Amino acid sequence: MKAISPSDRIFIAGHKGLVGSAIVANLSHRGYRNLLVRTRAELDLCDQAATFHFLATEKPDVVFVAAAKVGGIVANDKYRADFIHENLAINHNVIWAAHTSNVRRLVFLSSSCAYPRKCPQPISEASLLTGSLEPTNQPYAVAKIAGMELVNSLRRQHGRDYFTVMPTNLYGPGDNFHPDNSHVIPALIRRFMEAKSRGETEVVVWGTGTPRREFMFAADCADAVVHLTEVIDQDFFSSKGYNAPGFSHINIGTGVDLSISELAALIAARTGYKGAIRFDPSKPDGTPVKRLDTTLLARTGWRPSTTLESGIEQTIAWLAKAHR
Repeated sequence: MKAISPSDRIFIAGHKGLVGSAIVANLSHRGYRNLLVRTRAELDLCDQAATFHFLATEKPDVVFVAAAKVGGIVANDKYRADFIHENLAINHNVIWAAHTSNVRRLVFLSSSCAYPRKCPQPISEASLLTGSLEPTNQPYAVAKIAGMELVNSLRRQHGRDYFTVMPTNLYGPGDNFHPDNSHVIPALIRRFMEAKSRGETEVVVWGTGTPRREFMFAADCADAVVHLTEVIDQDFFSSKGYNAPGFSHINIGTGVDLSISELAALIAARTGYKGAIRFDPSKPDGTPVKRLDTTLLARTGWRPSTTLESGIEQTIAWLAKAHR
């Protein structure tokens, strides 16, 4: 029996975002029709009173917490106070309001940046809180860890059927392509597309190009999130030999990584850019290596379906069409 059903009222917090919009599309495709969504203008999740009133009034059965203030390495480091303040507020308001409104099932979307900067690769769920965080995104990571602790504490103290998913780096159509505040894939796609259109002969990429990253198509992540919400029961973490101390979360990723230099070359080729690529080692690299151990996810029978090459091509095509 599925843990959620088509008759459930489902609130997707952050439905306009990259992964939130993909979750809405995936739920709709699977036949879930009773979806609750609100824009930020309609419901500011940083407003505690408004958030509590909304959940108490609407009384959803299921909540997906995909809302967050997000950005790339520049934005995380530049707006440190904003990132920790807004994400702490969103996480606390939505998760605690879900609890007080007796929401049956909640899925909190954390981030793989919550793991230590240096830990054994691939990163297992048990690696959480075993070392220091990456300094450039520490405020964001701390907010995510706080949300995970709240989710897990509600499970342990109140028996809530709430759990956390830990996605790797996501990308895809609808991403943020801001030249300064975006993540690496949309930033590089925009940079190479603009360089090609302007006839530029060189593109500069931040860092040394040596860090290795894992990337996942947002639609695949959404499919994994909804799949887990359907199949995981209240006792999943203990019955599957889960050994992360004090937390109830599952990694979501592809299990495949590549270097930033390899990624840049791939995006350059897919955008048709023919010029030189120069790396700027004076800029930060971030975490040296980050690839998730997806053993626990695989045990549930789920596998990703979109290759990095295909996902990047789809993302480039979407951006090109959006700018016509």
